[in-house]
Amino acid sequence: MKQTRNDVRNIAIIAHVDHGKTTLVDELLKQSGVFRENQEVAERVMDSNDIERERGITILSKNTAVMYKGTKINIIDTPGHADFGGEVERVLKMVNGVILVVDAFEGVMPQTRFVLKRALELNHPVIVCINKIDRPEARPDEVIDEVLELFIDLEANEKQLDCPFVFASAKQGTATTDLDEANDNMIPLFETILNYIPAPVGDPDAGTQVLISTIDYNEYVGRIGVGKVDNGSVSVNQEVVIVNHHDPEYKKKVKISKLYEFDGLNKVEVKEAKFGSIVAISGITDIHIGDTLCAPENPKAIPFQKISEPTIAMDFIVNDSPLAGQEGKYITSRHLRDRLFRELNTDVSLRVEETDSTERFKVSGRGELHLSVLIENMRREGYEFAVSKAEVLYKEDEKGKKLEPMELAYVDVPDEFSGVVIEKLSIRKGELRSMNPIPGGYTRLEFSIPSRGLIGYRGDFMTDTKGNGILNTIFDGYAPYKGDIAYRRQGSLIAFEAGESVTYGLFSAQERGTLFIGPGEKVYSGMVIGQSGKSEDIELNVCKTKHLTNTRSSSADEALKLTPPKIMSLEQALDFIDTDELLEITPESLRIRKKILDPTMRKRAAMRKQ
Repeated sequence: MKQTRNDVRNIAIIAHVDHGKTTLVDELLKQSGVFRENQEVAERVMDSNDIERERGITILSKNTAVMYKGTKINIIDTPGHADFGGEVERVLKMVNGVILVVDAFEGVMPQTRFVLKRALELNHPVIVCINKIDRPEARPDEVIDEVLELFIDLEANEKQLDCPFVFASAKQGTATTDLDEANDNMIPLFETILNYIPAPVGDPDAGTQVLISTIDYNEYVGRIGVGKVDNGSVSVNQEVVIVNHHDPEYKKKVKISKLYEFDGLNKVEVKEAKFGSIVAISGITDIHIGDTLCAPENPKAIPFQKISEPTIAMDFIVNDSPLAGQEGKYITSRHLRDRLFRELNTDVSLRVEETDSTERFKVSGRGELHLSVLIENMRREGYEFAVSKAEVLYKEDEKGKKLEPMELAYVDVPDEFSGVVIEKLSIRKGELRSMNPIPGGYTRLEFSIPSRGLIGYRGDFMTDTKGNGILNTIFDGYAPYKGDIAYRRQGSLIAFEAGESVTYGLFSAQERGTLFIGPGEKVYSGMVIGQSGKSEDIELNVCKTKHLTNTRSSSADEALKLTPPKIMSLEQALDFIDTDELLEITPESLRIRKKILDPTMRKRAAMRKQ
């Protein structure tokens, strides 16, 4: 018989990127007494990975738990970025309700729509938390209307529409249910969670059923499955059967060797967990997302949506440049292969395929950010390799017609830059859907655009809007191919010979375009050292020194002035490279190079293409 377990609440915190989810979780942890009085706590304590901290984004969903008035509240902090949307979809299966965090100034954004739609489809009750009400330009009343419009748009039912609103400043650690009443703690939010989010319901006497929704990985214990106990209970040394909704034939007997529950930021070993608990299970080597652990007497899989397919791919290649192996620790194809396949342990939206060459692997993901985070992680771990330009993955319909992935792009720009943005996105096959003014002298543009039209655009966008624009995208299914797009209008400046760059050589080269390197850097033939001012590639000798003569000109002693080189970040370099180029990645350097280094062979290959 089904029972309600009143001492537990399971919630997920969902929001668009940078609306303050992680900071909100920090405050809930602090105010529930998880940390000691004098304990030093890092900001955004939930973002455990270096890249998450630097970029201020959450990449992996994180579990934590707090106690409030004798009730255990399991909280899952989810990613806000569209590339990690797959994480959000799965996590929602573990919870009974969500807190939707919306910025009091930015209001409803594309990812807000995506995550909310998923929560409403699962019939979850929603608490709306309007955050950052301490911002000087906050407009909470208008944002309430925007949120309610979004609910109606997404066909929420009456119960969902009648949702509570909480107004918070996660940074200051305050929340209130009434804008006119100030408060100095998070108690109103805790109370709303207890009163509005339903307690988990399950049958304590039924056979065990645990749906694995996320996978963690640990060097010492291997894969760790995290999921909710839907029915019955689960205990250490229990024998269970793994079944999967999408693979009815699959059945495997396993034993649970270790069982954990969450307490604050830690996993705590337990002997048994009842229905409604969120648990972590280790000791099962090939446990996967979507697997259900069941009692052997009645193995019944819990339905689970398929993981979203990747839309973009790039080749990861063993570095074979003249400078290969000088800066990296792991440089062979075996190192590269092992590392990429290890990533599949935790990242389920990633695909790694072997190609006809042992030196090259095709890696597919959800977007440029998804793949660039993997590249950055590998680089920091000491790997050295090269990658090709990102390309989208096409599909065919029943009639053999080519389909390509589409994105909805939401662009907020100062009014004076909207013209140039519309022009650039139209060239990239973008179709303007709507254009509305928003407070502060900004315009919000909504485009439908092929995913490949956005590859390499972010750099241009930042330049065109003088760094004041905000560009957000979200995957919008497949549509018929929209025609060819010219990616880059300018060619590359290519080093003609190997050596070390010299001021004299760079001084004459800078007239031809924008340089990426300064003096004293190692270069090799076929390496891209800058962007040409013209559409074709230009080869230059930047290692050239001045010929000495015994006559002195009057200007000879004047110092040669070099324009500072353009230093590119990983994302900018991935955006910049063209289809005949590679990005060489080492722990210390990023170098752009031509796929074919030899100039004669490169010219022959170009002529064959024509």
